Amino acid sequence: MTEQKIRFDDGAAYERMMGTWSRLAGDVFLDWLAPPAGLRWIDVGCGNGAFTERIVERCAPAEVHGIDPSAGQLAFARTRPASRLAVFGEGDAMALPFPADRFDAAVMGLVIFFVPEPKKGVAEMARVVRPGGIVATYAWDLPGGGFPLEPVLIELRAMGIQPTLPPSPEASRMDVLRALWTDAGLAGIATRQITVQRMFKNFADFWATLLLSPSNGPTINAMSARDRDNLKDRTRERLPADADGHIICGARANAIKGRRPE
Repeated sequence: MTEQKIRFDDGAAYERMMGTWSRLAGDVFLDWLAPPAGLRWIDVGCGNGAFTERIVERCAPAEVHGIDPSAGQLAFARTRPASRLAVFGEGDAMALPFPADRFDAAVMGLVIFFVPEPKKGVAEMARVVRPGGIVATYAWDLPGGGFPLEPVLIELRAMGIQPTLPPSPEASRMDVLRALWTDAGLAGIATRQITVQRMFKNFADFWATLLLSPSNGPTINAMSARDRDNLKDRTRERLPADADGHIICGARANAIKGRRPE
């Protein structure tokens, strides 16, 4: 795959394209974490706040801080009901703007493969949680074909077009995640896979949503009309509709959690 800068600036477009997926996987992830109420959370790479909102709605936190480098995404996040509690601010996952021991839980949803140096990102999450605090992430299994748009990526490759990847795709592999958590000195490490499905009204709904992807939407839009139609037809064959015309897509994420030693 092609590795290049992927910009997330349009919070509304991201909401339609990835927000639903984030909530589907995020709910399973939070059930697995089973955190007590009243924790102080930091959501690293919060984007447009889709996962942050689930923390607010489901985990009864004492406070939540969402950190992201995109001003556009953060502007959308601040329009959410979660903003009644969550504080959203610009920041770098590899240099979090908080002192040590500040939080009870540091989480990163669908983000670690976007961090140029994942080891620094995990070390920063471990630094800002108190002893005994939770450090956890979930990420689409990119090398293993778990990305929600994998049916399209398969066909792009078959056409000789390399899909665009974030800077650290290997960081989503389970063995790499475990090594990152171990190297950060975290204890009680546990892992699991998260499998989710999303229903689209029809293929047109799926295709329109795909084109909002900041990674591969531009690649597809830049294709010739003939090649784009060919890709569309090939993808449609991979995603047969049910009797009502609905399209069901699946995705798979790898998750890991650990605690900073007491």
